[in-house]
Amino acid sequence: MKEAVAILCGGGPAPGINTVIGSVSKIFLSNDWRVIGLHGGYSALFSGQAKMVDIDFVFADNIFNKGGSALKMSRFKPTPQDFEDNFNLKLFTENNIKLLVTVGGDDTASTANRIAAFLAKKGYTIKNIHVPKTIDNDLPLPDGIPTFGYHSAKEAGVAICNTVYEDARTSDTWYVVSAMGRSAGHLAAGIGAACHYPMIIIPEMFNKTTVTVDKIVNMVISSIVKRLILGVRYGAAIVSEGVFHDLSEEEIKNSGVRFSFDSHGHPELGKVSKAHIFSEMVEKKLKKLGGDETVKIRPVEVGYEVRCVRPIAYDLVYCSLLGMGVKYLYDEGHTGCMVYVDNIGNIQPLYLKDIQDEKGTIPPRRVNITSQRSQMLLSNNLHFITEHDYKAAGLYLENPEEYDFKKILNW
Repeated sequence: MKEAVAILCGGGPAPGINTVIGSVSKIFLSNDWRVIGLHGGYSALFSGQAKMVDIDFVFADNIFNKGGSALKMSRFKPTPQDFEDNFNLKLFTENNIKLLVTVGGDDTASTANRIAAFLAKKGYTIKNIHVPKTIDNDLPLPDGIPTFGYHSAKEAGVAICNTVYEDARTSDTWYVVSAMGRSAGHLAAGIGAACHYPMIIIPEMFNKTTVTVDKIVNMVISSIVKRLILGVRYGAAIVSEGVFHDLSEEEIKNSGVRFSFDSHGHPELGKVSKAHIFSEMVEKKLKKLGGDETVKIRPVEVGYEVRCVRPIAYDLVYCSLLGMGVKYLYDEGHTGCMVYVDNIGNIQPLYLKDIQDEKGTIPPRRVNITSQRSQMLLSNNLHFITEHDYKAAGLYLENPEEYDFKKILNW
């Protein structure tokens, strides 16, 4: 029986997954391996009737440049009881699986290590190599290396948000845009900077103060009023959904938002329109202030629309290298690691222990808000009230200093 490699995808979609699947498949097929695709993420390994597909060259060649994932994804995370009662050992032994390739985030990577350790106890040894992905770009890969899918998702987000901004100019409207990013503001910051949005709000900006709903609302109003002073009646503010993660329970309760939680304990932010919530709050406060009530506020959510787009050239090349890198690391004898491509272009292994903190968790990579790059963009792209604007802002606001951007952030 041929040696087989099994591929599964966990978590949510990201542009380039099919490129990884296709590239892994092609290189192993060319070395006379059998390639098995598993549907349903890890749930396939804990079912007696695993949904699987034999991947051949035509299948791999057909999907490599497409968005989405040809292998159905799942956020299923096995419990210790699942290992004892439901693990499908026969799937490995009967198909001669020697390598498990997983595509996903840090939860997917750590689960792969658990599976390899469990199989070893059962007397069946496999290697496992993980391909890290997330459009949030928040996995701490070395030297600022991006996670695959981020650049493609950002490009799609820029296309949407450029159109939104054009609508704002055309109709003298203000848009409040919310962008994905559970723990970090990379996507919102990247989109907002590319589109020259006058207000960008990401969790990293609150490095010297706590996040509150009122501060977020005041920052948007600060930008609106600054532009009114300049004679500009339109604009757009982009807010990272990650600010919800930094809100206290009391703040979330006061906001009126009620979250459900996924199997990993993360709030399911995608079920709630953050843009709608914030635009409503901004509009209500503007009216309460008795300011310019003719300012039109509209919400736009940038979320699931960017997860399954066709990958751009950057990710097509990057993901091809990652897929080929799986075979390279396997041949080098590596296992229990992630694959990444360094800044020179070399394939490197990265072990979870190298990026875990003392508690064994992987801290998210956040936007470096103090870098010159970030400070240049914030200082020159954004519009907000400063002390110089207090007199002019007094036409719209009773207490302009409360809307001073730097005072809000305690900068």
